[in-house]
This record gives sequence, C-alpha cells and structure tokens, in this order.
Amino acid sequence: MTDQDQQDPPPAAGWWLYDGSGHPRLGADGGTWPDPPQWRAFNGGPDLPDPPDDPDETARRLGSPGVARPDRDQLDVINTALRLYRPLLVTGRPGVGKSSLAYQLARDLRLGRVLHWPITSRSNLQSGLYDYDAIGRAQAAAERPAGEQSPDGPESVLGDFIHLGPLGTALLPYRRPRVLLIDELDKSDIDLPNDLLNVFEDGMFSIPELIRARNRMPAVEVHTADPGHRAVIREGIVHCHAFPVVVITSNGERDFPPPFLRRCIRLDLPDPDEKRLADLVSAHFPRTDENARQLITAFIERRGEQGTLAADQLLNAVFLAASGARPAGDEAEWTRLLDTVWRNLYATGV
Repeated sequence: MTDQDQQDPPPAAGWWLYDGSGHPRLGADGGTWPDPPQWRAFNGGPDLPDPPDDPDETARRLGSPGVARPDRDQLDVINTALRLYRPLLVTGRPGVGKSSLAYQLARDLRLGRVLHWPITSRSNLQSGLYDYDAIGRAQAAAERPAGEQSPDGPESVLGDFIHLGPLGTALLPYRRPRVLLIDELDKSDIDLPNDLLNVFEDGMFSIPELIRARNRMPAVEVHTADPGHRAVIREGIVHCHAFPVVVITSNGERDFPPPFLRRCIRLDLPDPDEKRLADLVSAHFPRTDENARQLITAFIERRGEQGTLAADQLLNAVFLAASGARPAGDEAEWTRLLDTVWRNLYATGV
C-alpha cells in the first residue's frame, strides 16, 4: 500500500490517553497515569515492580505499530473506559479485531504483557483469580523426610502451591494498570458475569488458604500468571492500586445482565471496511503490492456474497500469494485455494 492509500489518522483529543498511533501519549515509559474518579480509586500496595513485556507475542498478533488504527468514534469510547477505569466490553463478529485491541493498548501505553484469560463453558471466577494445589501440597508433605520442617513453616512452602490466574494477577498492586483480556465471555457459564461484579467494584479479593495462615505467615510469596514471576501477598488479601485495563470480548452470542453492563463501557466493532483491511494487511506485510489490493477487493466481494469471513482469513490468502502459491496463468487452481481459506465461518455441513 502506498502513502496515498492511507487516510490521515484522527487528530488526538487532548483528554485521550490512547490514540492508536503506536506512540505513548504519557511518555516512553508510560508516565504517570491520571487519577481515577473517586469511586474508582483503590489503595492497594506497596507497589510491585513494573510487569514484564512480551514484544514477540505483540508483534505476532499486531504486526507493525500504528498502521491499523481505530477510528475517532472508537477512540472516544476506548478512552472513556480508560479515563473512568471501567471494563471495556467489545462486541462484534469473529475476526473483527476485538482481542487485538487489548494488545494494542498494552503496547501503545507501555503496560507490559497482556494477561489473557480465554473463557470456556467451564470457566468460573475462581479459575480467573487463583488456583490452590491442595493435592500437590499434601503429596509434598507426605514425601518430606521425618523431622523436616512442616508445610506450614516457611512462607515459600505454602506459596509454592498457589498460582494467581490472569484476573488475580491483574489485581496485584502495580503502579500503573495491567491489561487483562477476558476473551469471549459469552461462552461462559451463565453466572460468571454476575460473579465478576464484586471484583470489578472492589478491586480486591481474598485467598482463604492464606487468610487461615496469616497469623503464622503474614506475607507469602506466590506464583503469578506472568511466567517465572512471583509476588508477595500480605494478610491473604490481593488489592489493586491502579484498576486494570480490562478488555472483555463477546461475539454477541448471548445477552449479559444489566448490572454487569452498567459497570462496562461498550464498544461495537463492525466488519472492517476496505481501508481497515488495507491497514491490517500493511501491518503484517509492509511490502504489499497490487496482488494484495486485488485480494482485498475479492475478499470484500466474497464476504458480501457468502456471509461472515474473518480478517485473518484475508491474511492467510495474502501470505499464500506472497509465498508463490498463486500459479501464473492458472486462476482455477488459485480460486480453489481461496475456497479453502475463505470458508464461511457459520457454514454447516462443510
């Protein structure tokens, strides 16, 4: 794509924290975040060190920064959620970029790696907060030689069997908010959205296994959802300092209860238009050509004819074409390949 093909980005509003440009508006290190509303202020602490980054995962998901950018209306909604420290509920059909938004926010705002909580029908609040391996702890105690210190001795022993989940890690007291992606919440058990309400309102939760041991062990180091990282929990309570940037995605397969919706800022993402698709292709294939432009046009036509197609299906076709899979002079063979990668997502019996 040429520079002429790219429309000018929306001018950044003065109150925005995020403009989708790939450049942090709060400084290279993410800066000092603005104060939240009084009813969204939390006092957890002491602050933990800044979280690790994961540039490889971000690049894999997003490609080049600042190319595929939200439009101005979408940026207004996103920044409303950021300023109010409220979860952002992102709805839209599969493949429109709902999950990618969390990675864009984490990268552009310098907030570390994304904490990803993929939701299934078996997910519950406990699985998002923490896991306690009682069986593993009992086995470790049974294998300990006679006379060696009991499992309730040093703080490291109990903490070895507690692993914070993505939500639990996001609620640790970081100086700046973590980014938490709660992916496809509409696949959850019917109770999970309501179960999240207290956590969203209070910014804290307790770990009963640590509460029971706090007289002997007021501070216990546990595993977090960041690989290889641990954090100290005091008095059995996890209490955030800055409420996390929570991005909740939904494919629109179910309705959520009004009390849950009241606590969220809602953003609906439409199917990407031609410019948005061109931006997406340019982010992953900086040296695209006329073949890519033709594929974008064909993709939009196919989407209009047969129904839902996801943007990553377009990327698959562009990659195949760039890899030499489009035989010269044999359009019938190429059409068969496109039929393979451009299947309707909701088609049945195929």
